[in-house]
Amino acid sequence: MAKFLYVYHGSGKMPTDEAERKAAMDAWTGWYAKLGSAVIDGGNPVGMSKTVLPGGKVENNGGSNPTAGYTIIEAKDIDDAVAKAKDCPILTDPGFSVEIAPIVEMM
Repeated sequence: MAKFLYVYHGSGKMPTDEAERKAAMDAWTGWYAKLGSAVIDGGNPVGMSKTVLPGGKVENNGGSNPTAGYTIIEAKDIDDAVAKAKDCPILTDPGFSVEIAPIVEMM
């Protein structure tokens, strides 16, 4: 089995209402349960990033497609990883997407 990185992109905000926050967490917990042992690292949401460009220029806004979080999974190939990502709860918001990349083991 190969490892894949899911990078969640979007500029949405975490729910502030307790019921909405619980519903969101329940959706993620359910999805992770469905993925089972394929989840290597459940990851985390991330805060607003900075981007360092050539010449040392820094952008402070996360760019045009900011990273919202990540997860690492195992799958037999990238098509399997894509199929697993299609049920990701973040995709209920049209402002979000899941980027999928194979992890290349170097060591």
